[in-house]
Amino acid sequence: MGSGLRRLRRAVGLRGPALAVLLLCLAGPIGSAAAPVGRPHRIVSLNTCADQYLIALADKDQVAALTQFARDPGMSFYSDRAKAYPITQGQAEAVLALRPDLVIASPYQDASLAAMLTGRVRFLDIGAAESFDEVVSQTRLIADAIGQHQRGEALVRSMQARVAAAGGRPLGGVAAHYQRGGYITGPGTLMDDLMGRAGLVNLARRLNGGALGQVSLEQIIYDRPDFLIFTEGESPTQDEGSLSLEHPALNVAVPPARRLHIPAALTICGGPSYPAALELLQAEADRARAAPR
Repeated sequence: MGSGLRRLRRAVGLRGPALAVLLLCLAGPIGSAAAPVGRPHRIVSLNTCADQYLIALADKDQVAALTQFARDPGMSFYSDRAKAYPITQGQAEAVLALRPDLVIASPYQDASLAAMLTGRVRFLDIGAAESFDEVVSQTRLIADAIGQHQRGEALVRSMQARVAAAGGRPLGGVAAHYQRGGYITGPGTLMDDLMGRAGLVNLARRLNGGALGQVSLEQIIYDRPDFLIFTEGESPTQDEGSLSLEHPALNVAVPPARRLHIPAALTICGGPSYPAALELLQAEADRARAAPR
């Protein structure tokens, strides 16, 4: 995980890979909510992934607050634009003081916070979108909930056009999304979906891995994927868990020129960032294919 995800881990009180497993495996359904009652005018986001949808779809004066992570360039696709919006640290009292008529939260929201707010505000819970089809569904769900149906459909059409133009390439190499601690991202995840659309075979599928699995450095070296995908936003040698990413034997098996670097802010959440993530992944793969072996 990058520095942004570690800050999120501390914020919700999880440790080690537990947060990543939770984000990837326990996101639950794309969303659930009662039918919208008019257009909300004071929306509070308690969901990092909801921040980018609100920036993309809502009128600015509809948004009472985004999350504290919305301005973090290591986590937020719209970090610059988010500077124009209020933020909240997510405490129940502070949220209630904003007098929201809609709170967008997540299935893995802090239970005590959810208990304090339940019955006092209207909730829309959204899970993690782990494919482009889920991004489209989630875009429409949120657009309708905030009374911005037409903007939602316009964003969907724009994203679909970009994904259609970028995707559908023939398979062109095996890749592994390799993370600190030896974790690789497997099927049923946003990265796996991006890799497939970019014409890459996910090594984790060949290893029969789950959504997030730990693989030894020796296994990666033995399989010698054509590419390694990194989404770390910092030096990979900052702690012991990251040392394997720059191991000399790994550099021989998969030379640095065949590393694909994608900012974590593009892949932490499915959402409006999806087309940009796909386009950059393809550009990185094209660059690496042209590099000498």
